[in-house]
Amino acid sequence: MESDLALVAGIVIAGFSIPSMLSALTDRRAPRASAVTVLIAGGLIIYGIRTHPGGYSLQDVPDAFVRVVAQFL
Repeated sequence: MESDLALVAGIVIAGFSIPSMLSALTDRRAPRASAVTVLIAGGLIIYGIRTHPGGYSLQDVPDAFVRVVAQFL
């Protein structure tokens, strides 16, 4: 379950950092905080993939989301 949580958290954080990065670029600012957030998200995704036995396929990602949400509910 730890690898599922890392994968899902990384994907969610990456999704939230994209609008921040686009906003910084359109305002002609350096997207420093967004870049750090993307690096953290990428690290979580890689950690989740590496620690899961056998890795993840694209079909396993929605199941990981469901398992993580079910764990918290």
